[in-house]
Amino acid sequence: MSSSPDPTVDTTAEEFTDVDDVLARFGEHGYLADQRLATTVFLQSRLAKPLLLEGPAGVGKTQLALSLAEVTGRKLLRLQCYEGQDESKALYEWDYGKQLLYTQMLREKIHDIVDDTDTLADAVERIAAQDDVFFSERFLAPRPLLQAIDSDEPVVLLVDEVDRADEALEALLLELLSEYQISIPEIGTKRAEQLPYVVLTSNNTRDLSAALKRRCLHLFLDYPTPERELDIVHSKQTGLQESVAQRLVEVVRGLRDLDLRKAPSISETIDWARTLAVLGVNELRADVLADTLGVVVKYERDLARAGAALPRLVDPNAVVPEEAHGHGHGHGHGHDHHEGDDPSADGVARRRTKDQPGRHDEAYYKGGPPAPKSVPTGQGGRSFAAGKPRKRPF
Repeated sequence: MSSSPDPTVDTTAEEFTDVDDVLARFGEHGYLADQRLATTVFLQSRLAKPLLLEGPAGVGKTQLALSLAEVTGRKLLRLQCYEGQDESKALYEWDYGKQLLYTQMLREKIHDIVDDTDTLADAVERIAAQDDVFFSERFLAPRPLLQAIDSDEPVVLLVDEVDRADEALEALLLELLSEYQISIPEIGTKRAEQLPYVVLTSNNTRDLSAALKRRCLHLFLDYPTPERELDIVHSKQTGLQESVAQRLVEVVRGLRDLDLRKAPSISETIDWARTLAVLGVNELRADVLADTLGVVVKYERDLARAGAALPRLVDPNAVVPEEAHGHGHGHGHGHDHHEGDDPSADGVARRRTKDQPGRHDEAYYKGGPPAPKSVPTGQGGRSFAAGKPRKRPF
């Protein structure tokens, strides 16, 4: 059964006094946390448990870890996860160059080491005793996970986008998350003297294991309310007028309701506000937003769909021109709509010009049911010879 972290470790230097203290200190560093988030961070500091943050990209998961390091005065260690990542990039690896250098030194000193031995077996034993020199901490190159455990000062360890890592790396994290220790076969187990604050983030590109989730406090972060997002924009001092910023937040929330490949993040809302402030925008107009839409929309299909929706988002009562509907597909359909045309009458004329003579009867063009087609006598007989069994196709 796994043991809990050592309760004698002093972590009170950066601890929060209560939930309100978390809200106040994070606010001082520009991160507007809500009550639920502040409560979770407070519990993390008191229970010494890792924190797993899940949610869509751009809702402030990574920024929480960065702000936590600033608020507590701890050093930040970051492991950016990606597919195919192995333990040598996350835990540690051996410095083979330095080991090779020491091998050359041993070769030069080999005579001195075995000089006083009488037998070959004694000489081999004497040389084998030098193996521990090559697999000591002197040759160990620590990576973020081991650095967090081996640090003499308390740190914040950010394991960013853990859902992008392979399941093998996820399994490597389990010992650290439950015991705050790492086992190195050649050396032994290294245990944290200063318990780190561990924050894991996930964009939900895949499901994480139950074993990992069980070891962590869990919090799902979603896009904030309009009021809170407006407060966030104001806290970043974008320079945009309050009334314009309020309308901009409403437009961004409307874009998130569209079927976009990537919805605008909070940080992109802030970037858009700064962009409009630089342009000196005092009134939100669809054409100005369309010219700067690339700040928040990053895919071509999304640009077409968002651009078509902008007039309605800016002014719900606006009349969108027919040619501006765009369908959001980025390609034409050959509809050839013309202002003032009668679609039903024009459709009949176009069908008549496209159809070859004799292809349809008159009922087709008048909108009535088509006349029944006559089947020549003997057609069935030609298709299925009487008295002959049909062969089943293979």
